[in-house]
Amino acid sequence: MSKNRIIYYYQTFTGLKPILEQDPIKVTHIHLAAFHFGLDENNKEYIHLNNYPPDNPKFKSVWQDIKSAYEKGIKIIYMIGGAGGAYDALFSNFETYYKLLQNTLKNFPYAAGVDLDVEQYVGMKNIKKLINRINEDYGTEFIISIAPVAYSLTTDINGMGGFIYKELYESEEGKCINYFNGQFYGCYDKETYDDVIKNGYPSSQVVFGMVSSDFSKSTFNNACDIIESIKNQYDNFGGVFVWEYFDCPPGSPTNSEEWSNIIYKILNPSNSCFSCFC
Repeated sequence: MSKNRIIYYYQTFTGLKPILEQDPIKVTHIHLAAFHFGLDENNKEYIHLNNYPPDNPKFKSVWQDIKSAYEKGIKIIYMIGGAGGAYDALFSNFETYYKLLQNTLKNFPYAAGVDLDVEQYVGMKNIKKLINRINEDYGTEFIISIAPVAYSLTTDINGMGGFIYKELYESEEGKCINYFNGQFYGCYDKETYDDVIKNGYPSSQVVFGMVSSDFSKSTFNNACDIIESIKNQYDNFGGVFVWEYFDCPPGSPTNSEEWSNIIYKILNPSNSCFSCFC
């Protein structure tokens, strides 16, 4: 596997067979999206994977694929939040919803960590509370990633969660954050990545995240040049992610593994002589 992170976000469940059959495996992490909290029609608290309970039969093949990925050494990260929310409910009844998360981690024991995509106001106190609790319950080997938009990393102003990421990073709780999945959406350029590093974040912890809709085949080629330039400047580059698996660039929904093949070649030029490129 790559020494740099190569991450797929996986929310549209089209099957992972293509990337699981790679030899060698190119993917380092799969962020399974997205887990949410809320109340059902009977006012009962729930945790959902997208719009259904994680144990819904519709996810049978999803969990089979996730188990296979886990067994192949890919780190599985459960993403909490995103555009669908989660955190307003979580902090309205923390112990109840946190227990649902714990049960999910127990019943589907493939997670190497969780990804906190905070797109609702929670404030610093609450996000620290969550990080502390996860760290206390699951230990320092359990990954905690966090997914700010790029401007929250290039500047020290409140992000969507109502807290300043730099202050979080420099706190005791910040020591528990393994990496920042930076959403460089609409600003996928080296200058923005450089600005994040200049603002005090180590390149080893900053993942250069792209969203599929930003790229055509031609613009993806330019993005690859940017990734290569960053990799050449920062030996400990934190890696790359794509949102999301099913339609990732360079643009064919039936060849989702091509993205990781290409990124692997860029990040590991001395180990890149495999059939797709030879």
